[in-house]
Amino acid sequence: MNLLDAMTAFVRVAELGSYTRAAETLDLSRTRISRLIMELESHLGVRLLQRTTRRLHLTEAGESYLASAQGILQALEEAEAELGAGSTEVCGRLRVNGPMSFGMRFLSPLITRFMVEHPALEVRLDLNDRRVDLLEEGYDLAIRIGSLPDSTLVAQRLARCRMIACASPEYLARYGEPRSLAELTEHRCLRYRTTGGSEWQFGGQRLTVHGPLESNNGDVLTHAAEAGLGIAHQPSFLITESICQGRLVPLLQNEEPITLGIYGVYPARRHLPAKVERLLDYLAEAWGDPPEWEREMGLSPIAQ
Repeated sequence: MNLLDAMTAFVRVAELGSYTRAAETLDLSRTRISRLIMELESHLGVRLLQRTTRRLHLTEAGESYLASAQGILQALEEAEAELGAGSTEVCGRLRVNGPMSFGMRFLSPLITRFMVEHPALEVRLDLNDRRVDLLEEGYDLAIRIGSLPDSTLVAQRLARCRMIACASPEYLARYGEPRSLAELTEHRCLRYRTTGGSEWQFGGQRLTVHGPLESNNGDVLTHAAEAGLGIAHQPSFLITESICQGRLVPLLQNEEPITLGIYGVYPARRHLPAKVERLLDYLAEAWGDPPEWEREMGLSPIAQ
């Protein structure tokens, strides 16, 4: 039995309350996780987990061992990070999470280039719009856009984007162009569901909008706007190509836009692993200020 592997498996199962979820985060089979924990219990001579058909329960011995095991694994992680902090080599496994649309356009290509430059690095890149728990799900780094309510994490701003109202030339020819926020509320608006989509903000003003489509994906709304279905209020990185190619027209440019930070978020540690630090620097340099998606549209830098 590899004691460190068994301890890691036990801690992950205890934290997540599931063999299956632990197996996913560790990239092991459920059978392997179960065997490691049984070997650990045999090695210790105690039962750590009570298994029922519905859930797992820590025994008294399991609760005591969990606290010790978590401390040991944290100490090992910090020791490795401290050794790696002075190393110029980027290697090992790196788990990264990012939002779907932004990740496909701007994160994935850079991750690929970064890996070409550092062939000893192994990356697992997961893209989705769900707010993942970095600690529970085992991510080293997440890219997040907008507010950051979790104070247990460290955030480094990498870039910014601004929210832009836009519509297709066909829509504007049919319904007219809104010249004020008051006029905007009378138009067909395409709403992003996961951020309270019926409320749009410009500068310090908030307004309630209505329209025929609501979605939790920005690409869906961009395509709908291009088709003339309504007005979208989208991050600049999503609509750069559409505006540059004339499929969408920016609106209400006299209104102050809302800006959103694009952050690299990672668990608080005494020493940041070299692979995470190097990737953060790489992304920040590549995106720049103003970021590439706003340079393409000819937008000036966002005021600090």
